[in-house]
Order: sequence, then structure tokens, then C-alpha cells
Amino acid sequence: MRTIANLFGRSPFVPLQSHMRKVSECIDGLGELFQIFVNEDYDSIGEIARKISKTEHEADLVKNDIRNHLPRGLFLPVDRGKLLEIISTQDEIADTAENVAVLCSLKKLPVPARVKEVFLEFCTKSTECFHLSRAVIEQLDELLESGFGGVEAEKVRELVHAVAVKEHEVDLCQRKLLRIMFDSEDVLNYAEFHLWLRILAEISTISDLSENLADKVRTTLEIK
Repeated sequence: MRTIANLFGRSPFVPLQSHMRKVSECIDGLGELFQIFVNEDYDSIGEIARKISKTEHEADLVKNDIRNHLPRGLFLPVDRGKLLEIISTQDEIADTAENVAVLCSLKKLPVPARVKEVFLEFCTKSTECFHLSRAVIEQLDELLESGFGGVEAEKVRELVHAVAVKEHEVDLCQRKLLRIMFDSEDVLNYAEFHLWLRILAEISTISDLSENLADKVRTTLEIK
């Protein structure tokens, strides 16, 4: 596709940002799904899960196109391997969003009343962590223009730190939620309880990957 190839002519980061926006659509879809999930609207859950899977596939197409057109043997402002690492981590986030959606749609999973508020808080913090990491990626063009230094570099470092703080908040919220889940074993059968644990682990992975992504950018800055 010539469009992606042309984008590299402007900046090696523009295609990454294009892919990240498609990944963001997957995460935004989860935001809608989580609210419906706690309301136990089982018919709508499946529909949204299918939309997220479709968007994840679209993100895969963009990712493959970027890899196919990433210049070889030409000057790039950052190492080609670093760009591939960034795109791979973004891809993992989209994959994880799809995993969450699929798990939520596997069966009519009951949501204990005592879980709902903390679960939504947990989901919100995890998606907030992702959007902070996306803000890091969106700053890459400004970093390039500033020669990876000065005010722009400091702004990105602050964003990277904010991602780490938010990821820690997600961890704390997950522990609180897990304690509630273990206290709810009386209202969940074994299969439901196990599925809940898998869903929580996958949602937590989104924030873990987001922190990983931001840290890859920070490492690139330090190399500069």
C-alpha cells in the first residue's frame, strides 16, 4: 500500500501513530463493553466483542503494512529494531483487548453486586493507563523535530512517569478486586470464578503493556 510508504517519507513515527489510533479503537470498544458487561446485557456483549475483533484485525493489517514498508538500509532517526519493538507492543495491546472481549462473551457470567463498582474503577484505570501511553506515541513527531531533547523530551519523560504511576494504581485496584472476588466464591461456581480471574488478568495486562510501551520510548530517549 503506497499510503504507508508515503507516510514514512514524512516521519518514521507517523505510521506508528496511525496504528496506535486503530489500537485505541479496540480499547475504546472495551470501555463500552465493560459498562454493558456489569449490567449483564448478554446480547449486546457478543455484538461489541465482534466489533472489537474486527477492529483488531484491521490493526493487524496496518501493522503488517508498516513492517512491509519499514525502510531498510536507509537513515532513520531511531534504530529500526526499536520501531519494530514499539509496533509489536502496540499489537500486543490490541490482541489483549480482543482477548478480554472474547472472554467476556464466552458465557453469561454473573457480576456480583459487590464487584461492580470496583471492577469499573479497575477497568477505567487500565484504559487510562493505555491512553497515557498513547499520548507518549503521539508526542514522537515533536520529539523528532526537537532532536530528542529540550522541553519536548522532558514532556515525554513526565508522561512516561505518569504511565508508571497509573499502572501501579491498576495493580492496587486489582488486588482490592481480587480480595472481593475471593469473598464472592459463594455466589460463583468454579467455572465462573476461573473465568473471572482470567478476565481480570487480561485487563491488567493492558496496563502492563502500556507501561512497557512507554518505557521503550523512554529507553530510546536515553540512548539519544
